[in-house]
Amino acid sequence: MNEEALLARASEERERIFQRYERGRENLVGQIDPWEDPEFEDYHKTDRYGFIHDERLLHKTAPQKVNVEVEREKKWVKMLGSWDTPATKEKLHRRIYKGIPNSLRIKIWCKLLNVNSMKSTNVGKYQEMLRLAKQWSTDVRQIDSDVNRQFREHQFYRERYSEKQCSLFNVLCAYSMYNSEVGYCQGMSGLAGVLLMYMDEEDAFWALAILLSDKKYAMHGLYVEGFPKLTRFLEHHDKILTKFMPKLKQHFDKFGLDAILYSLKWFFVCFVERVPFSLCLRVWDIYLLDGERVITAMAYTILKLHKKAIMKLNDMDLIVNYIQVKLHKDFGYEDDIVIHHLERSMDELKRAKIDYPGPPPPSELPQRQLGTFVEPDKKAKIGQRAENFSETEKQARATVILRREKAALELQELRVSQSDTVSDHSGVASGVRCEDSVSVLGSRRSLADTSVTSTADLSVFSSGRSHAPDNSLDTHSNISDDGTGCGNCSLSVQWVPTAQSTPRATPYPPSASPSEDVVRIHVTYNPLASPSHLQPVSPSKYKYDHHKPVSLNFYTNGSNVPDNRIRIQVSSEELLTPIVDSGRIIAPRYIDSHPGMYDYK
Repeated sequence: MNEEALLARASEERERIFQRYERGRENLVGQIDPWEDPEFEDYHKTDRYGFIHDERLLHKTAPQKVNVEVEREKKWVKMLGSWDTPATKEKLHRRIYKGIPNSLRIKIWCKLLNVNSMKSTNVGKYQEMLRLAKQWSTDVRQIDSDVNRQFREHQFYRERYSEKQCSLFNVLCAYSMYNSEVGYCQGMSGLAGVLLMYMDEEDAFWALAILLSDKKYAMHGLYVEGFPKLTRFLEHHDKILTKFMPKLKQHFDKFGLDAILYSLKWFFVCFVERVPFSLCLRVWDIYLLDGERVITAMAYTILKLHKKAIMKLNDMDLIVNYIQVKLHKDFGYEDDIVIHHLERSMDELKRAKIDYPGPPPPSELPQRQLGTFVEPDKKAKIGQRAENFSETEKQARATVILRREKAALELQELRVSQSDTVSDHSGVASGVRCEDSVSVLGSRRSLADTSVTSTADLSVFSSGRSHAPDNSLDTHSNISDDGTGCGNCSLSVQWVPTAQSTPRATPYPPSASPSEDVVRIHVTYNPLASPSHLQPVSPSKYKYDHHKPVSLNFYTNGSNVPDNRIRIQVSSEELLTPIVDSGRIIAPRYIDSHPGMYDYK
């Protein structure tokens, strides 16, 4: 197809998607595929926040708690009438930490975010951005896909093209035009989805805009190309663990568990779908009051409360599953107790002067004027992905790889110092694997594998797909159904745990210089073996017994200590793939003279 045909196709697709949301569910009878709607759940399985559960709820709100909340509502209503007075400001901190009554969250969140002021100074701007999105947005396909994946177990969002699904679609499309630097990032659907549970469409749009652009929250840096704030917060989280929980940090290092594998939804969406929703709302209440200090303190609090349980888990897969899945279903503590510990953690970190990662640098704040229309280029309109990575993408990739390599080296040094063989941990020592760290930006394919429209890809950054495939944070995707894609940042970090995981590879083969063209394949080996004294052993010397397991080791160090590391180096894309033995390219004449060694027929 030529360029004009591709532009026309993209325009028709955008118009078709918008028309379905404008018509709504009632006017699309017979046009909604059965898979788009989840199965109906009985009414008695719905909690007070609107989420539908698989089984009858075990816990109901105790009458005494209902009475306490009713009394608090009276105090909050009175306080809302005198919001700007010194007396209210004095009481606000204490009462928010006790909990905002659920029925009043819509008003109090709008007050804390100053939504009404923002809306009054930008009259008509939301409608303008929505009109522009209908004509120009390059993110509509990904947004359309994500709208039907967000909160599928919630009664507001469960039905395709329901009122709230339409509102979520409109808010995200409008914001993709309002903030042209970010466009749309999939983590934003979680934020907007929660806001729309308590606000109308335009209020939710401005609340989202404030969360991203206001320096108190500065979430723009989490979603913009390169994800600079994510890197900064991960480093700060590591500092907190090293200082206050060194044994837990050592436990994580022992199994190669990097914080990036369990904390993505902590930082990206403020604990949505990582803790029970009632607790998540309490954290949001405090976050809207005190800002980003709450996020780092809550991350510390979660690990502090569950340190003993985590220390008993001797497997990286089990640790990640516990933090990401089990705590979401059952946190193990009452919300009030958790908030009490959170407040103590914030004080503890503040005394140590480590509560705040620091003000956001300019790279984490919007550089362009918000609300100003910037026409997309032709590649973005068509949905073609960029051929080359930008400098920001390369830097993001290098940062992630550095964290991986550091974790791998620390893990290897720890095991050698303890005289442990890697085979002792073969089932749990998968390390921190991002397709062996080589593909951290090497692939632009997202987990959804559906988008032609968005601007970056953080695919499976949050968890192993085996844990919660419908719950993973596919933050930016940029591949279409027909193989085209767009976007200028693709950070696809994939962790693939297996029952028989193998350790990470060394940074580079001994005979190879650092290169993008190095492919590393590792199987279990003895770390005490000396690679410099390897001698090839012919497979023909091995006698096979079909009734006994065979360990085939192709190299020895001269003392019958096996070392079966395999390294493959592709020197040039223009040449045929060479045969490599122990890091050295093998000449054809050598192969011909040793038929028994390289004959695998």
